[in-house]
Amino acid sequence: MKLFLKAKPKSTPAGLLTEFFGEAQSWRDSVDNLEPLVELIRLIRPIKVIKNQAVDLQEIITFLKQNHSCRQQLAIYIKEVLEDRKFNKILSDAAILQDVDFIFEVKKRIFAKFLPYQPQKDTLEYVLNQVFYLANDGNWIGNISKQQLGELYDLLKFKSIYDTMVPNSAMSELLIAQHLLIQRISGRAMETDVIKMVPEYDDLENPFSAFEKELYLIEDQIRSSEKHYIPSNDISYAQLLVLQKQCEGFVDKAFHNSSKYGISLRVNQNLLKIRQQLVRLKFLISLLTVDSEKDKKKNGIALALRLIKFNCYKNNVRKFIAESTQLISYEITQHTAKTGERYITESRKEYFNMFKASLGGGLIVGLLCIIKILLSKVDTSYFGHAFIYSMNYAFGFIAIYILGFALATKQPAMTAAALIKALEEGVLQQGRGADKYKAFAILFARVVRSQLIAFFGNVIMAFPVSLLGIWLIDYFLHYNIAASKWETLVTDLSPIHSLAIFHAAIAGVFLFLSGIISGSVTNRDKHNQVYFRITEHPFLKRNLGKLRTLNLAKLYEKRWAGVISNFWFGVFMGSTGSIGLFLGLNLDIRHITFASGNLALALYGANYQISSWMLFWGIFGIGIIGLVNFIVSFSLSLGLAFRSRSISLFELRFVTVSIWKHFKSKPVSFFFPTERKLIVLPEEEVNSIQ
Repeated sequence: MKLFLKAKPKSTPAGLLTEFFGEAQSWRDSVDNLEPLVELIRLIRPIKVIKNQAVDLQEIITFLKQNHSCRQQLAIYIKEVLEDRKFNKILSDAAILQDVDFIFEVKKRIFAKFLPYQPQKDTLEYVLNQVFYLANDGNWIGNISKQQLGELYDLLKFKSIYDTMVPNSAMSELLIAQHLLIQRISGRAMETDVIKMVPEYDDLENPFSAFEKELYLIEDQIRSSEKHYIPSNDISYAQLLVLQKQCEGFVDKAFHNSSKYGISLRVNQNLLKIRQQLVRLKFLISLLTVDSEKDKKKNGIALALRLIKFNCYKNNVRKFIAESTQLISYEITQHTAKTGERYITESRKEYFNMFKASLGGGLIVGLLCIIKILLSKVDTSYFGHAFIYSMNYAFGFIAIYILGFALATKQPAMTAAALIKALEEGVLQQGRGADKYKAFAILFARVVRSQLIAFFGNVIMAFPVSLLGIWLIDYFLHYNIAASKWETLVTDLSPIHSLAIFHAAIAGVFLFLSGIISGSVTNRDKHNQVYFRITEHPFLKRNLGKLRTLNLAKLYEKRWAGVISNFWFGVFMGSTGSIGLFLGLNLDIRHITFASGNLALALYGANYQISSWMLFWGIFGIGIIGLVNFIVSFSLSLGLAFRSRSISLFELRFVTVSIWKHFKSKPVSFFFPTERKLIVLPEEEVNSIQ
């Protein structure tokens, strides 16, 4: 028995075809009957897959035209490999979300990347797993010209998928897949959480039930027909397309209502799965229609290409995460955009109000710096220090939020979403011209000056408050609390003597996460109708009265998301250093306002005996820390906002040009408000003026 020798590679497709399908017909003696096909695809597969770059099969086509016996043997071989292979599971499952549990699905796909699931050997999925095993195989297959695929189809004399309806035939598998998909769609669309998203359909007939019935009628018609297909002008097919559109409208409406009712990740996954299944079903339905013999060949080729692509993309983690999180991130950034608008100063009054608010924030941070120094002297474990530091930060940040004060760098995570909203509105109003970036540039200038004044207010208040606090403790208790830590405090501010820049970047990440938490809490509460639940709570109405209960609900709706996000921001900031010590890693946080307070404590702890270079690097470090805080938190938030609205990051190139033009024309506006705030009159007043 001749064995296939891996040590003897075939350098060209023609050489391989001659070896296996020539006079020797060695493919019949191969131990693994898939090996010839695997090797042929390996030779065809491009070394590097480039988008839209054609893959040429002309060499193979020419060889097969000139070698009748090879062509005949190859046709027999492929027929034997593909005959009676089941593939309905590829059509109904592959590249479709399988589990609504997001984390479980991600873990399952990652695991399958390293150890792929292997189906039974009598299935087409097994063949595709062995032959098209690289993730990018689905890409280059799509780059083969339709003309060359048609030529191969004719040369190898593939049978039409409509020839027979016996078990395991192409049409039988296709109808089974349709049957599975429509049943799954109908069942999932009836779930309570899904129906809750579309109250508009409460008094209407569910389109999925009608779609299912119509599809079954067409299936029966095809099974009983000798042709096993229907013409595209069939009335039943036209009705099926109408119902399919209505089902898509149902899902689109549910996604659209997320801004009104909020949406949970589970409901998002359910709707996403229904949408994916509808898209798959739309493709399968298109294969039921044939108007000419050319359509039979075209549909057969289309089915083969899609089977390969579906199987290649079934474990795609990146695409799954992108699709699953886009709507959730959009709802989160919608909330942060609304919140961020409050942190962008337009008029001089708003500008100075921001300054006053930042002074208040600096006051509280100055006190937090002193409290943290005192807490550092508590004899406890790493966990104990993490807890008490976290509570110090958390309650301090909550106090800043409740009192309406401002903490520098806390706003970028919010204002980035507001900027993208301005860019999005600019696209809608100005189209694709250059003017669409003007609103973004103007708003960006406002963000910059708002941050600068917040930096300034925080720093000039945190420094004297910390200095005054440590002096008062020393005056009344005769104890300099920073005497043993002053050198560490000032060294940690220097960007060249410590990892201050890295630690500032960590704080920037936490600032970004706090914005995400705020938006996600708001979205969750909206979806769970928490405001309405509090308003109509029988116990609260009976004991507090309707008015107080309503006020409590309004207070919760207005403040709770901010309280939670500030609490977790405090936990992140307070626990990082202790976690770093526990793990033996140099992890910590640096924030511009706390850096200012710590410099004051270091000066007093050293009895003002600090070298000028150390003082210089400390002051310079405060500015660098603030810049890194801003850049990291703003960049992450901007990236999320771009992705949530499906805006390409390529737009940043034009945005940057627009910002530079605006800076050259109005540089002062980046530091101080120069424009007057537009007053929008109510519609009634406008009408009375007219």
